[in-house]
Amino acid sequence: MEDTNASNNVNSLQLVINKSKNIVFFGGAGVSTESGIPDFRSMDGLYNQKWKYPPETIISRTFFYNNTKEFYRFYREKLLVDGIKPNAAHYKLAELEEKGRLKAIVTQNIDGLHQMAGSKVVYELHGSTLRNYCLNCHKFYDANFIRESQNAPDGLPHCSDCSGLVKPDVVLYEEGLDDQIIQKSIEAISKADTLIIGGTSLVVYPAAGLIRFFQGDNLVLINKSETAQDSIASLVIHDSIGKILSQIKA
Repeated sequence: MEDTNASNNVNSLQLVINKSKNIVFFGGAGVSTESGIPDFRSMDGLYNQKWKYPPETIISRTFFYNNTKEFYRFYREKLLVDGIKPNAAHYKLAELEEKGRLKAIVTQNIDGLHQMAGSKVVYELHGSTLRNYCLNCHKFYDANFIRESQNAPDGLPHCSDCSGLVKPDVVLYEEGLDDQIIQKSIEAISKADTLIIGGTSLVVYPAAGLIRFFQGDNLVLINKSETAQDSIASLVIHDSIGKILSQIKA
């Protein structure tokens, strides 16, 4: 394992990228926090001051069906963040894809910022707040539809065609990940010669378990804090993902 000092971090990563032809990026909440999106896992104290239930309880399948109005009150305020924009990490990854070095992004985030930055091949393990669908007829709606539904008589989003309840296309607690997305993510990771993991502590499973399919030469970890996988990485950088990637030349 090589844990480089601050002056050598960028150079070390640049050398890895220069030698790589098939890079896959696996990202977590830390990629989006630099765009102003809070990581609710680290904010339980704040949430508990305002909400009757912990975030993990509210964003669960059981709670969605049993306390739908309270679910959407939380969802609109905490997960539909207005005015968010991609940051340096998102843009650099899109540039690396455009240059042919980066083949795929596997993300645990649900904000759609990778696509907004220009990335094309993005596997969203936990879905996206930008997509919503009717549970009855499966008609799709955008995020604005969910926002505006707070003005409905019951405060809930109902399908304009069949009046069915509209649900965000995100994976809630107690729900399984999409098999097709998982398979595509495994295929991409298993073919990569370099896997860059950024902005995640690798504690959320089954998503974090996907890295075991990596068989390439370079496993790079970029995270502000230590992770359980630091010891198996070929390059470890404890720093801001945006700060590091912004200095990389595609």
